[in-house]
Amino acid sequence: MVVGDASVEIDVLVIGSGPGGYVAAIRAAQLGKSVLVVEKSELGGVCLNRGCIPSKALISAAHHYEVAAHSENIGIKAENVKVDFSKVQEWKNSIVKKQSGGIGMLFKGNKIQVFNGEALFINENEARLFNDNETARYRFNHCIIATGSRPIELKAFPFGGRILSSTEALNLPEIPESMIVIGGGYIGIELGQTYAKFGTKVTVLEGSETVLPGFEKELSQLVARNLKKLNVDVHTEAMAQSCEQTDKDVTVTFTVKGEEKKVTAQYVLVTVGRRPNTDGDLSLELAGVKVGERGLIEVNEKCQTNVPHIYAIGDIVAGPALAHKASYEAKVAAESIAGLPSVVDYKCIPAVVFSDPEIASVGWSETEAKAKGVNVVTGKFAYGANGRAQSMNATDGFVKLVGDKDSGLLIGAQVVGAEASNLIAELTLAIEMGATLEDIALTIHAHPTLGEITMDAAEVALGHPIHIVGK
Repeated sequence: MVVGDASVEIDVLVIGSGPGGYVAAIRAAQLGKSVLVVEKSELGGVCLNRGCIPSKALISAAHHYEVAAHSENIGIKAENVKVDFSKVQEWKNSIVKKQSGGIGMLFKGNKIQVFNGEALFINENEARLFNDNETARYRFNHCIIATGSRPIELKAFPFGGRILSSTEALNLPEIPESMIVIGGGYIGIELGQTYAKFGTKVTVLEGSETVLPGFEKELSQLVARNLKKLNVDVHTEAMAQSCEQTDKDVTVTFTVKGEEKKVTAQYVLVTVGRRPNTDGDLSLELAGVKVGERGLIEVNEKCQTNVPHIYAIGDIVAGPALAHKASYEAKVAAESIAGLPSVVDYKCIPAVVFSDPEIASVGWSETEAKAKGVNVVTGKFAYGANGRAQSMNATDGFVKLVGDKDSGLLIGAQVVGAEASNLIAELTLAIEMGATLEDIALTIHAHPTLGEITMDAAEVALGHPIHIVGK
């Protein structure tokens, strides 16, 4: 473990090793900087250890179970399909361990030092690092703050006992008989739907008019339909008020349009958003770093704070709290420190929900484009008309492209359906590179693939679809 005092200097101090911090550290080291990473928990941060990776492992396991148990319509019959949930958790944890170990190897290969503990600013050029066994003091030329975020805790639903955050929900020792999910955003829907597939009786309470309120209704309604097939009770425009917890269950009181209701379950999962980790222990005020509204740090296009040699990235700055956004900003910050002309350009940031079916979106929606005064043209093509989707028994969904009718440029895309998380990559690149709808239509897509749906949607927008009868 690294130890030091005020005489020890480092080029770049990185606080946090999540998808922002570890990428920043590696890029800075590649550019010739000496780098020290401070991490109070496991390498990889929340995303790798308690978020993105373990949740997707559980989602995948639930999908495999569902396919094994319910494929009669394609001639596959399996009897007595069972879930060994302890084995599922063991498999999930092995993936997390492998990923975290991989970051450790990358750090070693790039000669990046690691201090397992916490950091406290002393002034704008020094930080005290500490853990239960030792204290170290470092002077840094530059610092990148990448401390991420944590689940928001509701006053009426404090975490503990049978009230869970996403962290505890990912590590349950057995499949619960029932669960109430407060918050129908992407985390609540992903985990709620996963446990519903495993057999849990799930109730979702969402304050908005629809689940997944950040997405167009035509996307989220397909997910809502699948939730109904899984016997998930969804209450929209619902406000959770209070709860009574026993050693066996929790009863939640909520209101829907003024009417009071109650529901009881084995657990309550609270997923109402995340809060940036900028309060408390860091002592940002001693470094002179200003924290703005909602605990976010203001930065410029180089990810610099008001203290020019201190940078901030990821969930602690404005914008969507997405791992890939943090990694993108990490490279910009590290390259800026090295003197390269690197700046953020949020032309398009894809968003993905690993629901069933998956949802992915990038750029402007049709509604947003029209609100900005764009002369919009759209093209929409259903999975059900695609050969590969039919052969996968995955015909729910569509690809919708949003274009500027005057220039022909692609300005947005939405996908709902199997592999939406992968299909969105082509569309993100297309917007980033200034591709037109014609460029997409003229690109030869392999057959039979789901990617052809994108090509077909472009042809619909251009008015000459091949695989559906045009108007």
